[in-house]
Amino acid sequence: MKPLFFAISLLFTWQSIASDETAQKAEPQTKAEQETKSEQKTEKSVPALEFIEGNTTATHTDTRALKTDQQTTTEQAVNNPQEPVTTETAQPKVVAEEQKAAAQVDDSKVLGTQTPVPAEKPKTAQAKQEAVAEAEKAVNQAKEALTAKQQEKARQSRESMAVIEQVIAAYNARNIEAFIKMYDENVEFYAFPNELMFTGKEKLIARYGIMFKKLKCIKSSPIKRIVLGNIVIDHELSETCSQDPNVVDKRSEFVTSYQIENGKITKVLFFR
Repeated sequence: MKPLFFAISLLFTWQSIASDETAQKAEPQTKAEQETKSEQKTEKSVPALEFIEGNTTATHTDTRALKTDQQTTTEQAVNNPQEPVTTETAQPKVVAEEQKAAAQVDDSKVLGTQTPVPAEKPKTAQAKQEAVAEAEKAVNQAKEALTAKQQEKARQSRESMAVIEQVIAAYNARNIEAFIKMYDENVEFYAFPNELMFTGKEKLIARYGIMFKKLKCIKSSPIKRIVLGNIVIDHELSETCSQDPNVVDKRSEFVTSYQIENGKITKVLFFR
C-alpha cells in the first residue's frame, strides 16, 4: 500500500509542476496579445484625434465668423437704433449700401445738373476787346428784338384802340351801317364766363338795329380802358333816353372785352 500511495503523490506533484510551467508560458503570450491589442487601439484612435482636432478648428472658425457678424450687427444697431438688425439681414444691407453709393454717381446730362464751366479769360488785350465787342453785339441784338416786339405790340394796340373808337362813335350816333362795319362776319358775343349769346352779323343787326330805332339817345363813355395788343377792355358808362333826347332816364355800367383781328372785331365778352 505504501508504494502505491507514494506513486500517486508523485503523479500529483508532476502534474502541478507541469501546470505551473504552462501558466508561465501562457502569461507572456497574454501580455504580448495585450500589447498588440493596445497598439491597434492606439492606431484606430489617431483618426479620431484628427477628427476631433479638425472639428475644433472648424469650431474656432465658426466662432470667429459669429463674432464678426455680432460686431457688424452691433455697429448697425448703434447707427440705426430704431431698426432691428440681425445677422441674416446684415450682409444684404451692406450690399444695398454699396448699390446706393454706386447709384449716387450720376453721369447723365440732365438739364440744370451740369456743373457750369467758367469762361476762359482772354489772354491778350486784343482778345479782350473782341470778347467785349461780341458781348455788346449780343446785347444790342437782344434790345433790337425786344424793341421790335414792343413796337409790334404797340402798333396792334393803336390799331385796336382805333377800331373801338369807331365802334363807340357809330354806337353813339345810332348809325347801324357804320356800327356793323367794324365787326367780322362771324363775330361771337359771349356773356361772362363763356355763355354764347349769338354769332354773326345778321343777329347783330337785328339786335342793335331795333335798339337804335327805338331809343331817342344813346351815349357810351369809357371810364377806364386797358389796351394790350389786339385786346381792348373797356369799363363803360352807358346812358340812354327813351322819350326825350335831352333827358337821360337810364344809366348803367358795363365791362366789355373786345378781340380784334385784321381791323375787325371777332369776339365780344360782356361782364355784367
